[in-house]
Amino acid sequence: MAVSGSQPVESVYVDAHAASAEVEAICRLARSQAVPVFELQAGVLAKVADTVTPQPLMAVVPMTPRPLADLATGFVVVLAELRDPGNVGTLIRTAEASGASGVILAGQAVDPFNPKTVRSSAGTVLWCPLAVVSDVGPCIEELKALGYEVLGTEATYGTPYDECDLTGKVAIVLGNEAHGLDDEAAQHLSGTLSIPMAGSAESLNVGVAGAVVCFEALRQRRKGDPGASGVYYDGKSANGGGPSNE
Repeated sequence: MAVSGSQPVESVYVDAHAASAEVEAICRLARSQAVPVFELQAGVLAKVADTVTPQPLMAVVPMTPRPLADLATGFVVVLAELRDPGNVGTLIRTAEASGASGVILAGQAVDPFNPKTVRSSAGTVLWCPLAVVSDVGPCIEELKALGYEVLGTEATYGTPYDECDLTGKVAIVLGNEAHGLDDEAAQHLSGTLSIPMAGSAESLNVGVAGAVVCFEALRQRRKGDPGASGVYYDGKSANGGGPSNE
């Protein structure tokens, strides 16, 4: 996945005793791109990996967050103070799949290159444009200065998400799993949106809520352009060069 993606790969390490057609194909592709491939003795990968049963190969890929302005080409998703790597990885994968031009991690959010985040994103962090900023409020103000309407999500009092125009330069801000957006950050927003619910649950998991809103944005863009099939606002492939499925 990394070798076929848009990120440069520094090196590949493979368990010499776990050969398969798929592993051999990846190694051939890496070598064709002048990426060094190192064969390791049995058990070495298990000692250095942070999973109990690691895959038979690993790659070293540089961490390359981008400036916020580089992502500001269309629909973007802002993860404000999200702490759970599973949620963050899921949302990066979801945003990319719905055609977002990038994901911004703002404030005290989890590292997007945390191993658990990378796994839960199914490798999407390798090609989805990412920016990391230290403060939520200034991030929102910078997006507004770049011409964005910045909409935060809240459980009950926002405009219903399917009544919002999500076809232009829109940033969706998803807040912390436990507390949502804090009052100071919320003061910077252009507005808020909510997902109407029929049941008795008070709220949705942030990953689920993000998926609902992201794919509503994609639905609206496809409705405006019936020939579109998962494209970025700026015309780039929604896959960003990576595979569309796990």
